[in-house]
Amino acid sequence: MVVDSLGTTLAALSDPTRRAMVDRLTRGPATVGVLTEPFDVSQQMISKHIACLVRARIVIKTKRGRESVCRLRPEAIKTVSDWAISYRRFWEESFDKLGVVLNQMKKEEVRDGRKDG
Repeated sequence: MVVDSLGTTLAALSDPTRRAMVDRLTRGPATVGVLTEPFDVSQQMISKHIACLVRARIVIKTKRGRESVCRLRPEAIKTVSDWAISYRRFWEESFDKLGVVLNQMKKEEVRDGRKDG
């Protein structure tokens, strides 16, 4: 289930307009009108982007009078962060192992150089 949730979240975040909306929502809740302002797209297209973020459970949309207000669900982003961190650890461990091998090779070069000299 985590993989399915992660896939849905990553798919929703794959679009630059949706990422910009998420970035805006990190500063606090915003109305659909506020989220629409920076983009040169129709209200209908913005509504589709918001619906995608809601389906991915990244954003919660509620009614406040006549306005719809969106707010970020940070735990959805944390899932992506946790997944990425696990790969970061993998690469760091791989680089550490490579560093050990390179240091060993340098020591051998120095040792072999002394034998030849």
